[in-house]
Amino acid sequence: MAKIDRYESFQGIDCFRNASAVIERVLLHVNGPEKTNIYWEYFVKKIPEGYYSQTPTEDLLYLVCSNTYYIEELFEKFEDQEGLSRLQKCELECC
Repeated sequence: MAKIDRYESFQGIDCFRNASAVIERVLLHVNGPEKTNIYWEYFVKKIPEGYYSQTPTEDLLYLVCSNTYYIEELFEKFEDQEGLSRLQKCELECC
């Protein structure tokens, strides 16, 4: 079976799950008044309802892909290798 280039087709790639995995790690680091700031408070408000209900939505992937630099900085700040790994997977497969 020939390998399908991701730029030609996202068939077989669960981008919603990839983005959800990233958001899960973001929330781990920004929940609670002692951990957050105005940027992350705004970011959390932008998380679509689909994330919480696990109903796939393109908005979630857009949120992750358009904020990768900030998310990467957050994960590096907390030395979150799992978060960085999830972000890299999402970037490479979906963004």
